[in-house]
Amino acid sequence: MENKILKIIKQVKNEGDQALFFYTRKFDHFDLKKDNLSVLKEEIKKASKKVKAEFLIALEKAYQNIWFFHQRQFSSIKKIKKGTAGERFVPLSRICIYVPGGRYSYPSTVLMAAIPARVAGVKEIYLTTPAKSLTPELLATADICRISKIYRLGGAQAIAAFAYGTESVPKVDKIVGPGNIYVTLAKKILFGEVGIDLLAGPSEVIILADNSAKVDYLLYDLLAQAEHDPLAKVVLLTREEQLMRKIKKQVPDKFREQIKMLKISSLEEGIKYINQQAPEHLELMVKNAEQIAERIKNAGAIFIGNYSPVAIGDYLAGPSHILPTGGTAKFSSGLSVYDFLKRISIINYNKKKFKEDLPFALTLAKTEGMNYHYYSLKIREKDK
Repeated sequence: MENKILKIIKQVKNEGDQALFFYTRKFDHFDLKKDNLSVLKEEIKKASKKVKAEFLIALEKAYQNIWFFHQRQFSSIKKIKKGTAGERFVPLSRICIYVPGGRYSYPSTVLMAAIPARVAGVKEIYLTTPAKSLTPELLATADICRISKIYRLGGAQAIAAFAYGTESVPKVDKIVGPGNIYVTLAKKILFGEVGIDLLAGPSEVIILADNSAKVDYLLYDLLAQAEHDPLAKVVLLTREEQLMRKIKKQVPDKFREQIKMLKISSLEEGIKYINQQAPEHLELMVKNAEQIAERIKNAGAIFIGNYSPVAIGDYLAGPSHILPTGGTAKFSSGLSVYDFLKRISIINYNKKKFKEDLPFALTLAKTEGMNYHYYSLKIREKDK
């Protein structure tokens, strides 16, 4: 598979738009041309008029919640005061949000990627998705998020286009957003040519439950995760055999193989298992859930109690739903304002402070054997 992706990437790099037209017709069965590669403003306006008023109201509420969360996140960034050393935070100039196609339309992904980028101060935000995924709802969401331009491009060819730039597609600093295996491999290969957020695999949830969990809530939370994709990973951890039996009876046949139920002997065993697995989503439907949450070291997001299902986080709780999968929550975090900011170190010594630190720097340079580093420091020693 990787060789196929490499071929697509190379062709996009060498042939630009023509390669995009070819692969979009081949894989997406859409007759892509120069004049329909991007979405016109008139199309967006028409689409916005087609969506239901209740959707626009819900969209506005989600926007407010997500903006408020990330604005607080941005405000919490501590700038190191200048002196001899400090930091300056600079937003990326231009990014691309990849919105996956496939089984569903994902306006929520637009919100969850565009809003933290806007809060960080990114000026140019582009969106790309397969043509068939451009529903009126997705276009209306892009409009409210002030997306600079929308492209009818999906797959590895879209990632290559924004990594290298073509005649019609801008080169960006970073590409964010989930996608299928072809998109993920393309992001992996092109990292370095362009920044990426994370390498997303199938969605996953672990639910730790006891007899305080409401059975119907638990059942539908498991099913909600399973419906993402046949490869989505869904695990119930519990000590309660009766709870497992009740759930098992109600799981539809199509999801029986997908939903795993693991009996644990204690909460300690459950916590250990969770930290080993580092799930994308973790629901704690147990007594004293807040205290247990403090002991979780590895998870993309933690949902506490009967009234915090993953679904509320998917749409409007506040934090971005673009989260690490496949155990990568052991060393990485979900998408946030920080992903759209660069830290630039500032070093600003005056003569007095330089003379104070000089002996130590000379010792370190001599120890490493870096002669010209040593002389670069030493030559300033004589300054009065």
